[in-house]
Amino acid sequence: MEALREQIQDAETKLLTAFYDFAKTNQQRLSELESADAAIKRRVGAIEDRLLEVEKRLNMPPAA
Repeated sequence: MEALREQIQDAETKLLTAFYDFAKTNQQRLSELESADAAIKRRVGAIEDRLLEVEKRLNMPPAA
């Protein structure tokens, strides 16, 4: 009976460890995705700013 309890406890420990490792890797992947998303948003914002400056220059009337 004690051996069975020990086997069950070992199985529980292995399962909990596996779930913890899975959650940890998923959290790391999510953090990487959020960082990549933020970097892309910054780059798109910079491109939009540059495009706006180009559009302003093209719409200016010629100097007299």
